[in-house]
Amino acid sequence: MRAKLYHFVFAFCFSALISGVSAKADSLKLVVLGDSLSAGYQLPPEEAFPNQLQAALTERGHDVEVVNAGVSGDTSSGGLSRLDWSVGPDVKAVIVELGANDMLRGIPPEKTRENIEAIVSRLTERGVAVLVAGMMAQRNLGEDYAAEFDPIYPEVAAAHGALHYPFFLEGVALDPDLNLADGMHPNGQGVSVIVANMLPLVEQLLERAGSF
Repeated sequence: MRAKLYHFVFAFCFSALISGVSAKADSLKLVVLGDSLSAGYQLPPEEAFPNQLQAALTERGHDVEVVNAGVSGDTSSGGLSRLDWSVGPDVKAVIVELGANDMLRGIPPEKTRENIEAIVSRLTERGVAVLVAGMMAQRNLGEDYAAEFDPIYPEVAAAHGALHYPFFLEGVALDPDLNLADGMHPNGQGVSVIVANMLPLVEQLLERAGSF
């Protein structure tokens, strides 16, 4: 009797374990490929964009794993160079948030365009659903620079059929209550605003990823 009970308990636990592993394996993996704005610069891990996005999507019933592939200080060139190991073969969706550091360093917009284009192109060729998060040039760099930089994101997204969010810092930029003391990086509350603003489009991204 005891042996039968032992085998029953073992079989039950093993089945539960396998089910749990299978459920995790079946979770859609979404990578946020970005810089310090999405990586969570000077924030506790739970307040970073990927973690808050994960919590919001889970609350809405989505079975998704959001991976933080943000690197502080990264440029579009850096994002391209690490694309293949940051976005593995099991990834179904990617949010591309890059270019702010290109702008701050005065990198020619055509180079930024070339890198963002290559990232989005390579991902879509792999069948990965992509959401391009746009950035806007600081106006003190001049209208000519802004006229070249700002259109990069909508035009690249349109060329490859990717989703496009116009400005990652929409509703947060220049608001001292939503940014760290440096006035450039969102604080935890600012990240919450970004997540709330982007959530409908991220859900569209998940729908696309599920259809591939």
